[in-house]
Parts: sequence; structure tokens; C-alpha cells
Amino acid sequence: MRIIHGGDIYSKDIKYDFSANINPLGMPERVKKVICENIRLFERYPDCKCTSLKRAIADKENVSEKNIVCGNGASDLIYRIVRTICPKKALLIAPTFSEYEKALIQNNCNIEYYYLSEKYNFIIKEDILDKLVEKDIIFICQPNNPIGNVTDGKLLKKIAYKCREKNIILVVDESFLDFVPEYWQYELKAFGDYVIILKAFTKIYAMAGLRLGYLICMNKNLCEKIEDCGQCWSVSVPAQIAGEVALKESAYIEKTVNYVSSERNYLTENLKDLGFKIYPSESNFLMIKTNIPLDDMLLKEKIAIRNCDNYVGLGKGYFRIAVRTHEENEILIKALERIIKTWQKQ
Repeated sequence: MRIIHGGDIYSKDIKYDFSANINPLGMPERVKKVICENIRLFERYPDCKCTSLKRAIADKENVSEKNIVCGNGASDLIYRIVRTICPKKALLIAPTFSEYEKALIQNNCNIEYYYLSEKYNFIIKEDILDKLVEKDIIFICQPNNPIGNVTDGKLLKKIAYKCREKNIILVVDESFLDFVPEYWQYELKAFGDYVIILKAFTKIYAMAGLRLGYLICMNKNLCEKIEDCGQCWSVSVPAQIAGEVALKESAYIEKTVNYVSSERNYLTENLKDLGFKIYPSESNFLMIKTNIPLDDMLLKEKIAIRNCDNYVGLGKGYFRIAVRTHEENEILIKALERIIKTWQKQ
């Protein structure tokens, strides 16, 4: 499978990037300021234990610092988890974030797929519980990428209980959960030592270039092993400094959730009016379906979206569109109107 992600603005002439799901409000101003004010510290090696950052995360998440591992983004931690556990059999949702599969394949793990049905808008159903036998690990993206829907909280707990019963490690990737109103009803961080929660500063704080993520697990021994599995200085000085300040931006998060919800509704309504099939989302992106080659045609408008044809469980015709600022969203809609007119004339 071709591993392609959004955000490729380097090999193409892109002015408006809707392919990467980053907070449209950008990085918090206080985070930018603290980075600039501490440039002199970048001459030092980073704290390989992320001591101060872990303390800040522990305060926010109400867990012990010993239950936290920091990494070079959530993707770094995905590979560390797999290398540490060395699973032989895994269950993967399809479609979902491709790095889970890549990490498992690199470690010679056999993968069984739980295919989501378009009939049910690609939502995880209770029949997934039947698949939780003779497995070592399962990854669930919450909300799921590229659809943006959330797994029902009650079902998620049933999955967690089944994983405990069958000794299966449950990895819940919450990289996009901060965009979901009342996100706490889906949290599982204190559910047991067989659950690993992944978090990222990449999306909600628009810190993709700084590379910062962390995991929470109640199994302290497993946390130590995962931490030792990575390179010593995986989290840079600017990332650690920025992370501490970002964690204090509660008002920024609230503003983001309200803004993204409003703009997601705006995009949904306008995309439906243009005739596109839209799948329900509670995150900062939407998945649509059309027979128009939107990615190629939008490139002529210097706009990038995510072609989803390389996701397991999908095929041609699916595209993911990030929720951007209102001005950018208006530009996208107008560009799509022109594309549809051009397509209809062909």
C-alpha cells in the first residue's frame, strides 16, 4: 500500500492546504512567544526524560508522571508501542490511520481487518467484539481518520472490557478527540493497565512541525519499556517548552471547538448543496465521495485535499477535506463550484 499523508505542500504549488487536519486558528500566540524568547536554550541537549513537560501533562490529565511517555509526535509512539509489545496478531479498523498498519507490518505482525461499512457511515458496530479473540493488540482512532466519526462511548467501554478479558492491548488514538464537544464521555485513560491512550499536540495546537505527542498507560512497567525503546533525545527543547505552555491554553481549546464546529457545519451544508456525499464527522475534517477527480482539479486552483484511495477499506472517489478558516472555506467552495461547472461541460 502506498503510504501517503496530507500536508505535502513541498512538491506542489499549494496556496491553500486542506489536506492536513491542523487547527485553523493556528498555534497559540503564547506558544509562539515562548519559543522565540527561549531560542538561547536550543543550544542545549533536551531533557531526555521530559521531566518538566511530564509534570505539566500529569497535572492536566490527573495521572502520575510515571504513567506518561513523551515522543516525537504520536506516530513515534505508535512505532515504539509495537516494537515494545512485539504483537503476533493484531486487529485493525479499515479504513483508519495508515501508520498503525505500517508499524505492525515492519514488526512482522499478522493483521486481521475489521472493515467498516459505508452502509452505516463507516461507524464501528458491536460485531467488532466477535473479532476480539486470539489477538495481541488493537488500534482504535477516536475520532477515526479519515471519516471523523467517534466510536460510541458505551461500545468503547465494552471493547475495553473484552480486551481485558482476552489480554489484548487496546491502543486508543485520541489525537483528534480535543476537537469533539464533551470529549470526556469517550475517555478511557484510567480504564486499566491494558489500555494505552495516545495524544498529540500536532492537530489541536497546530504544532505539526515541532513534533510532540504523549501516551498514558496505567501500567508503569510498560511505560518504562516503551520509553526505553525510543531514541534518547526524541523530544526537542522547543517542543518541550512549547508543550508546557500549550497545555495551559484551555480558552484556546474552547474557542477552537466552537469555531471548528461552526465551520464544519458551513462546509457540510455547502458541499451537500454542490451534490457531494458527506459522511458525518465530529472532528476538524470531512470525508466526501464523488466521481470527480477533485484532487487533480483543485491542484490547478493551488488547493490541496487528501485523496483517500490508499486507505485500506476505501477506493477511488473518497476525499478528506480539512476544516479551515471561514475565508479559506469560502475559497474552497467557490473553487468547487467552478470545477463542477467545468466537469458538467465535459
